[in-house]
Amino acid sequence: MCGVAGMAMADPAAQAPDAAIAPRIVAVQTWGGSASAPPHVPQTIRRITLHHQGEIWTDSTDVTRYLQRLQQWSRLTKRWADIPYHYVIAPDGQIYAARDEARPGDTNTEYDPRDHALIMLLGNFEQGQPSAAQLQATVELSAWLIRRHGLGPDAIAAHRDFSAQTLCPGKNLYAHLHSGWLQRAVKARLTGAPLPRP
Repeated sequence: MCGVAGMAMADPAAQAPDAAIAPRIVAVQTWGGSASAPPHVPQTIRRITLHHQGEIWTDSTDVTRYLQRLQQWSRLTKRWADIPYHYVIAPDGQIYAARDEARPGDTNTEYDPRDHALIMLLGNFEQGQPSAAQLQATVELSAWLIRRHGLGPDAIAAHRDFSAQTLCPGKNLYAHLHSGWLQRAVKARLTGAPLPRP
């Protein structure tokens, strides 16, 4: 089980050359968003924290329109610098860039997201299940972030691990983290081993 005690240490697997190839990420400008100004002091990524959208996702919803509305709401209503998450993963497994990774995320709960790379999966996983494509993309994105920032698979946690005010990312996504499957899958991705079945 992932917890918050201690600092995640680098794992030798994370240093393997060419073990993790960067996933395809749709840039902010490509989905119709606008970049925010970079922070004066960039954050240093030490954690990867999973979130879910918390809403039932329907296949008829347009992801780019959703992201555009989320960016507008985040900036105009919440007065945040941008979308609170750094990456968003759609049900088809496509990864979208959101907030500049150098800028700490935002949250409606009490935890401090500084030095966390925030990944949000679209859907409500208290009720539904993350798709196989979303789980695969989460593994690939996490492995890439771990390799880039010199972390280990134990750096991956969930919003609820840092906050008593939420069930995010939902029991059905959290189960893959709590069981250790996600960490094992990320390690396999980093070392080129076959991915374990969820």
